Amino acid sequence: MGVIGISHVAVGVRDMDRALLFYRDLIGLEVTLDIEEGGFGPSREERRRAVYLRRPGATDPHDFFIVLDQQLTREPFGAAPRLFELGTHHFSFWVDDIEERFERIAAAGFKIIVAPNATDAKAYGEPAGSGRVATTLFKDDDGNVVQLDMRV
Repeated sequence: MGVIGISHVAVGVRDMDRALLFYRDLIGLEVTLDIEEGGFGPSREERRRAVYLRRPGATDPHDFFIVLDQQLTREPFGAAPRLFELGTHHFSFWVDDIEERFERIAAAGFKIIVAPNATDAKAYGEPAGSGRVATTLFKDDDGNVVQLDMRV
């Protein structure tokens, strides 16, 4: 068999409460595990808070999930990549209410990169003229670019 889907994306965050406002309350993901873990780093003394989120109602063990990771024993370091930079520069979620989510995220003060607009589904590797997809992009508080998509 081959690849059957994406397992997860891990995102380092500085402030878990603010990250949960964005990913849980505004994007609409559901927390399935909130845990403090240790034993990381060269000394094995690093600790983190890890919050696992899935789409609401996910029951298939192959459903994607996202892990928010806040370091507890050291200061966060580094910076989120810029859009189109080398590496993972953004990730996206399918939603069924892009305009409503856009309004809520914008009202909460998150940086808008692209307001909702629709394009041909060929931009998603599908045959030209087979459908349209609305897209919007934001930055979370740590500068990660997050995209929302909806078939229209």
